Amino acid sequence: MKVITTTQELADLCRRLKTHPFVTVDTEFLRETTFWPKLCVVQLASPDEAAAIDAMAEGIDLAPLFELMADAGVVKVFHAARQDLEIVWNLAKLIPAPLFDTQVAAMVCGFGDQVSYGDLVQTVCKVSLDKSSRFTDWSRRPLLPAQIDYAIADVTHLRDIYTFLRRKLAESGRLGWLSDEMTLLTSPSTYEQHPENAWERLRGRVRKPRDLSVLMEIAAWREAEAQARDVPRSRVLKDDVLVELALAAPRTAEALGNLRAFPRGMERSRAGGDILGAIERGLARDPKTLPKLDRDRRQGGNGATVELLKVLLRQISESHGVAAKMIANVEDLEAIAADDDARIPALTGWRRELFGEKALELKRGRLALTVERGRVTVLEWHDAEG
Repeated sequence: MKVITTTQELADLCRRLKTHPFVTVDTEFLRETTFWPKLCVVQLASPDEAAAIDAMAEGIDLAPLFELMADAGVVKVFHAARQDLEIVWNLAKLIPAPLFDTQVAAMVCGFGDQVSYGDLVQTVCKVSLDKSSRFTDWSRRPLLPAQIDYAIADVTHLRDIYTFLRRKLAESGRLGWLSDEMTLLTSPSTYEQHPENAWERLRGRVRKPRDLSVLMEIAAWREAEAQARDVPRSRVLKDDVLVELALAAPRTAEALGNLRAFPRGMERSRAGGDILGAIERGLARDPKTLPKLDRDRRQGGNGATVELLKVLLRQISESHGVAAKMIANVEDLEAIAADDDARIPALTGWRRELFGEKALELKRGRLALTVERGRVTVLEWHDAEG
């Protein structure tokens, strides 16, 4: 097991890895005190070697790593890839492809929603991970042997998990089912941090158009401020404070300072002036330009239909060995309950074939749910007629 500390060593490693059909990848990073994740270690493995790259080594250039990540001839295998891909995007403005996420693949293979790496290692490799270095400070140098062993294990076991899951997917004809999820993961828009979209993280916390318009502006200000200062959003203002600002919409420094959760003295700072400016911009927004607010999920009399669709979804998930989350979420079920032609993933492709058509038939009264020997079963209309 080797630690790579120079650009030449990294280039030689990546040249060897490019000769294989796949490499497994993992990263260790810190984000507690920064907005942007700080890359500390990258682990790579092919079927016949594994190494850890010290991304903080003096003078090291990660260009060979990024060239490998962009090589179309090598599948990059991650587990729960999103944060790792975000790091690569931030550093090199590229998304590793082709991509295989073992967490997503495991969901398609019936391992449940968001199965952990440790659980997969236990199930597939029949070993238990040593988690003693899980919360270590990866920015401290030198790296300890226990840290390196822990890091390398994350990619060596991943080789066996990838081989196992890919075989199961091929045997079941479900390899193509991953494409939609991989498309989302490999889209730059998934990782681009646009301040004007920051309000979406809090969209369920307000109900009135005026409150939403103010929230949109102050959330955008906080996002830009956090990015510029490279600090976590909460270091600028906590989520609860943003919501309080949106609901109260104070228009003077005095009113700002009187808010219970607002940091004392901040109303007299440059940031206080910026916040008041953002509030004014929010109040001046045309309500007609605002996105639609989330409404009560029971609104419109569809609550009972949604509950039936949940039962159907669970029955299909269990009978076909696919995690329910991969098939549809609550928003999808609400959309189906309201509109037979809803433009959602659950009504397209393999999801429609597996679940969507049956969901529509349930709505139309051509499919029923019944219980046999303690298990929910689906009874189709022509079965009932017979």
